[in-house]
Amino acid sequence: MNMTKTSTDAPLSKADATALILAAKAAHGLTWEAIAEGIGMSPVWTTSAALGMNSMPLEKAQALVALLDLPAAVVPALVAFPTKVWDQAVPTDPAIYRLYEIVGVYGETLKEIIQEKFGDGIMSAIDFTMHVDKVEDPKGDRVKITMNGKFLPYKAW
Repeated sequence: MNMTKTSTDAPLSKADATALILAAKAAHGLTWEAIAEGIGMSPVWTTSAALGMNSMPLEKAQALVALLDLPAAVVPALVAFPTKVWDQAVPTDPAIYRLYEIVGVYGETLKEIIQEKFGDGIMSAIDFTMHVDKVEDPKGDRVKITMNGKFLPYKAW
């Protein structure tokens, strides 16, 4: 697979870098878990950064590029700070839609319980970790998503 760019090409966008990463991931037959292990980070964070929603520290970007045999031009795109924007319409992909559905049905419940336990504030999505696990079950395997974010109280001034 030849994914090289010449020095006269414009810098890669995060979307361009993501396209190259996805193509290399498929070509190498790697999972996100294997890629994350290869660069020493969690699968959720690695996937999010590879999809353009987080910036990578330089050494992790270089490790990802080396692991996937990508052109060096991908590194600056991975290191660049993202603009975290997503379509505001409800998505139609079933896996993503169900997460929206969970927030739609349980969002206010979660807010009430968080505020009852912690006070008026939010869970950080910056000081945050998330893990996705498969739980074997005789009635059908289960998806377990664990989110762990720092509580940030609202300030009065």
